[in-house]
Amino acid sequence: MDEKSRVLVVGGTGYIGRRIVKASLAEGHPTFVLRRPEIGLDIEKVQMLLWFKKQGAHLVEGSFSDFQSLVDAVKQVDVVICTMSGVHFRSHNILMQLKLVAAIKEAGNVKPPDNILSQRQLVEKWEELLEKKLEKITISEQDFLAPMKDLDYAEQVGVGHFYHIFYEGCLTNFEIGEEASKLYPEVKYTRVEEYLKMYL
Repeated sequence: MDEKSRVLVVGGTGYIGRRIVKASLAEGHPTFVLRRPEIGLDIEKVQMLLWFKKQGAHLVEGSFSDFQSLVDAVKQVDVVICTMSGVHFRSHNILMQLKLVAAIKEAGNVKPPDNILSQRQLVEKWEELLEKKLEKITISEQDFLAPMKDLDYAEQVGVGHFYHIFYEGCLTNFEIGEEASKLYPEVKYTRVEEYLKMYL
């Protein structure tokens, strides 16, 4: 059996994070979960961390206010998966994630993916397959945000997420992680070209 990648999950007690931790453990990866002192006495999160530990996960101390602790955590693994919410106004999670990116670069042992396509590259793939140029329509930031005042709070949050993704690029302006096919080599992956051809 091939040696499994060591995986560090940041944000492991969140809605998505807990599922990533469980999946990583189920796949037999040595799984590390960043335990941040900021969680304090949040009983639900503490209990979840203890459950992860019982299942074989390694709890790694680390804090976004202690850069070296992040570097030390990253040095123990091959893959880093950050499942922290991309947009969280009260805790500025995006800025904190940039610290994680810096720690990954400093550690030097986690390699960035080499085949992620930008939106522009994806459109170019479409055009290449269709053998013609696609008409592109843009919407200004002001026009995109204008309808928000008529939406309820939940819908405003959704629009806010899309604004941060498509206008600020805050979820795609850095490169981290490991190529997915190396993390899960047993999965049959579909190349972008093959996927797009299904819609032709």
